[in-house]
Amino acid sequence: MATILQYLVYGLQLGSVYALLALGYTMVYGIVGMINFAHGDFLMIGALGTYFIAQLFSSYQIDGTFPMLIVGIIILIAMLGTGGIAVATEAIAYRPLRNKPRMIALITAVGVSMFLENFPRALPFIGPNPRSFPTLFAPKTFNVLGASITSTQIIMIILAAVTMMALYFMVNGTKIGGQMRAVSMDKDAASLMGINVNRVISITFFVGGALAAVSGICYASAYPQVDVYMGSWLGNMSFVAAVLGGIGDIRGAMLGGFILGIAQIFATALNSTFGYAVGFIILIVILLVKPAGIMGKLVIEKV
Repeated sequence: MATILQYLVYGLQLGSVYALLALGYTMVYGIVGMINFAHGDFLMIGALGTYFIAQLFSSYQIDGTFPMLIVGIIILIAMLGTGGIAVATEAIAYRPLRNKPRMIALITAVGVSMFLENFPRALPFIGPNPRSFPTLFAPKTFNVLGASITSTQIIMIILAAVTMMALYFMVNGTKIGGQMRAVSMDKDAASLMGINVNRVISITFFVGGALAAVSGICYASAYPQVDVYMGSWLGNMSFVAAVLGGIGDIRGAMLGGFILGIAQIFATALNSTFGYAVGFIILIVILLVKPAGIMGKLVIEKV
């Protein structure tokens, strides 16, 4: 029982990372109708940015960790910076192609991803070598029913849960959320109703980038190493989570992230080489039964 609980905690920890990143994929797809394959690299930017921001606040460290107020400031700056980069990416690379065939936007997204991975690698103050991520939270260990749970894991899971609930409230209970839903249904009709479509899409990219930064901070806090390619495979798995839950559905992205995280941890415990493949196996099985994902709905396109 203790072992199962321990694996479940690890699964929730990893699932939080996948869910936060999958939300960005599903929001952009739901509103813009494109797959932003560069979204995983925003996680890398958020984690690397946090590394450098933490160095600026290093004088506030006490016994190797930061006070919670400073941690909050560091996370907020990383979220704002990553969100700003996401908005700039949309404005420069995606907006001019909005009315072009989707394949062009898809290829552009792949190119943007390659640029975001290799440009920091070429910068002398970043480079290709991995870096040790700073300790943000004071490490404490608790024993629950025989399982060891660290304070970092608790903070990660709570932070992810609060962030996802805040996003769900924003989309379903605020004016800008209503505008997002309107643009996702029909951009032209939303524009005729006085909604600034470009502004709504920019806010969508900003929120997705900010969530990716939180996801990167959570992952780097649990596995304290950052490098320029870390967003590549994490982005792939989070995309799988978004499709698994039903891409375009916020609740589906959350559910898919946690299912994938828990499944990977248990599969890795059984066979260390099986962990990465289990997500794709689950995806294939789910799509055979529900082609739109667990919570997705099939949409008939009129021509």
